[in-house]
Amino acid sequence: MTGQALVLKDRSLALAGPIGSLEAYVERVSSIPVLSREEEIVLATRFREHQDLDAARQLVLSHLRFVVHVARGYAGYGLPVADLIQEGNVGLMKAVKRFDPSMGVRLVSFAIHWIRAEIHEFVIRNWRLVRVATTKAQRKLFFNLRRMKKNLAWLSDDEARAVAGELGVEPREVREMEQRLAARDLSFDPAPDSEEEESLGSPSLYLPSPDSDPAAAVEQDEWDHAMGNSLAHALDTLDERSRAVVKARWLAEDKRTLQDLANDFGVSAERIRQIESAAILKLRAAM
Repeated sequence: MTGQALVLKDRSLALAGPIGSLEAYVERVSSIPVLSREEEIVLATRFREHQDLDAARQLVLSHLRFVVHVARGYAGYGLPVADLIQEGNVGLMKAVKRFDPSMGVRLVSFAIHWIRAEIHEFVIRNWRLVRVATTKAQRKLFFNLRRMKKNLAWLSDDEARAVAGELGVEPREVREMEQRLAARDLSFDPAPDSEEEESLGSPSLYLPSPDSDPAAAVEQDEWDHAMGNSLAHALDTLDERSRAVVKARWLAEDKRTLQDLANDFGVSAERIRQIESAAILKLRAAM
């Protein structure tokens, strides 16, 4: 096999520098020739035994089109396809670093696991503000539950048990992941001038006041209750006229004037003022 057969065309290798768009990138990587099994073995051996970086570079470049194909399968998660491709390329480079041609498998079969692993990690980190999957079982459910659901309705108990049996998890975990997938990110602060119903549930609207102290609130409530009882008992110690004057002057919503009460009781306004002052002194002493 000639050395020329192992070298990709210069035009295909010229991937450095800005390309301009995702479409241009896809077109460029699609033009790179696919390696034969023999070429792949020679390049992989050169890199594994002699750390030939040019050989590793050619292995990576010849499989970029495969990364694009895999990454497009995750477009339904709402993340930029360009970012998915970038993460898949990282997985491809990790696969090339660990690839052993003596195992008798093609690089594409070996790399698929590394490519998907990097894309999976990126999707889980960025699909929501808070990670929806942390354990191995949750990750498995995250990527399989949407595919296994036959419609947009909630799973029945039988369907949840069937999914759990197929994936090797508990039905409870299926239900939890279904709820997480159906949930939406909620902004901590409501959007300015937002009239959407979900803005009413923004967490910032339910923060306690910085001056809020449960102990102080209980103490104040008990104090108000005790003072109310004391006032009621103190009022009972007054004569009927004094009690009426105090209530009219201090406890009523529409407070009466001295002259109004003087007209009611047929005395002077000064006499009403004296009755009021004497009643206040008695109340203070009683409380």
